[in-house]
Amino acid sequence: MRILFLNPVGILGGAERALVDLLACLRTLEPGLSLHLIAGTDGPLVETARGLGVEARVLALPDRLSALGDSGLREQGRAGLWRFTRELAPTPLLLARYGLDLRHAVRDAAPDLLHSNGIKTHLLSAATTGLPVPRVWHVHDFLGERPLVRRALSGLHPLASAAIANSQAVGDDARTVLGNVPVHVVPNGVDVERFSPGPGDGAHLDALAALPPAPAGTLRVGLVATYARWKGHDVFLEAAARLVRQAPTLPVRFYLVGGPLYRTPLSQFSEAELRGHVERHGLTGRVGFVPFQADPTSVYRALDVFVHASTRREPFGLTIAEALSCGRAAVVTRTSGAAEALHDGEDVLTTETGDAGALARALLRLLEDASLRERLASAARDTAVRDFSRERYARDILGVYRQVLSEPRG
Repeated sequence: MRILFLNPVGILGGAERALVDLLACLRTLEPGLSLHLIAGTDGPLVETARGLGVEARVLALPDRLSALGDSGLREQGRAGLWRFTRELAPTPLLLARYGLDLRHAVRDAAPDLLHSNGIKTHLLSAATTGLPVPRVWHVHDFLGERPLVRRALSGLHPLASAAIANSQAVGDDARTVLGNVPVHVVPNGVDVERFSPGPGDGAHLDALAALPPAPAGTLRVGLVATYARWKGHDVFLEAAARLVRQAPTLPVRFYLVGGPLYRTPLSQFSEAELRGHVERHGLTGRVGFVPFQADPTSVYRALDVFVHASTRREPFGLTIAEALSCGRAAVVTRTSGAAEALHDGEDVLTTETGDAGALARALLRLLEDASLRERLASAARDTAVRDFSRERYARDILGVYRQVLSEPRG
């Protein structure tokens, strides 16, 4: 079986880390697989894939196409829509040129199956119309919440032989957009051997954040995410400020781990914006900024509490699975896809989306109760091993491939 993966970017965001785990496990499950990757930009994804024995290449998206995205329109209002429309105007010719190059690349690779791992490559797969290859669209987002994407994919959905959704909520949403395309729900997985409990080095985390070493006994609370506006950095910082006011003597530091990874500036915080939030909340010196970490294992292990604070429904939340696999006590929004397998008070604490007050109360409860942190951390590890292993993830996706390839082609 020859499988060609299409990914819009070469960075290692959540969808790309999930793809790496899939690539790493597929050949173990099925040694005869021939795996190929085309990425729209260069970056660590391409290098990592090659290290796994995948034949990977870059088919560079034009900068204008790479930077184009509608995910920030909800936050930007009418001005953002106008700006997006202006940016969209020159793209048809760029799309046509890139689509022709992509069609040639797919034809030359001669895959048995095409696996598209992002919305842009779902759309661009229209260029492969007529090629005798089934297409699987891997859906990592709520398509119905993105009006332009919803309209485009609703028109193109006959191209897809099947779709894979990374949570039940995403699957339910995808079915409203993709019509009669079969949607298979396969929750993401992580390497539970790599992301495992171990000694934490708080001093190293402080150094990464350019902070002086914290006094002994300091508790560390962190949010690990790209700087996408909906990831809740502002909610996290407001909760931190409330917590400090409620318990001024509690020895605690807060960390923002990540960066503006994508080429869609309207939908992302800048570091300067976030530092402004820190200053306005009176948190200067209590919040550390840690750059994006290709391997965040040591970051998770150094945290006493991991926080997931997205301000809208999270399709899955790969960092949740990673942190739980490392045996961390966690507070997560209950609308995240990963939370479908979690239970409030048993393996995590959950809060409502965008509720800084509830997040502050949950953090205070955890930070003041070491036995609760220990109990949740142990249960979190058990849940991750049972429900979030990458071996289960790859096995389920391989089952989708086999089902698609066994069906007669129209």
